[in-house]
Amino acid sequence: MIVGIGLDIVDIGRIKVACERRKGFPERVLTENELLIYQRLTGKRRVEFLAGRFSAKEAFSKALGTGIGKVGFHDIEVLNSRSGKPEIRKSPFEGNAWISITHTDSIAAAQVILEN
Repeated sequence: MIVGIGLDIVDIGRIKVACERRKGFPERVLTENELLIYQRLTGKRRVEFLAGRFSAKEAFSKALGTGIGKVGFHDIEVLNSRSGKPEIRKSPFEGNAWISITHTDSIAAAQVILEN
C-alpha cells in the first residue's frame, strides 16, 4: 500500500550558487558515501549530481510528510545500483522506498514513493 508520494524540482543554477556562496554546502547535503561519488565528478556533472541528490532528499521528506528538518539530509542516502538505477539505501522509513531522479540542462527533479 502506498503511504506517501513526494516530488521535488530544483534549479541547478541555484545549487551551483549555493556551492559558491556557502562553504560546506555539499557536505551538508550529502552523506559520506554520496560525497565520495561527488568528489570524483567534475564540471557540470558534479553540480547535476548534487542537485539530483538534494531534490531526491526533499522529495523523500515530502513523501514521509515531515519535510527537511525533522528528517535531515544525512538521514537519507541515495546510491546507484550496479545498473545505474538510483536507490534509497538509508532512511528512517521501514517500508519500501522507490525513487526516480532526472535532470535537464537547468533543472533536477526527483519523485519518491513510499510503500508498506
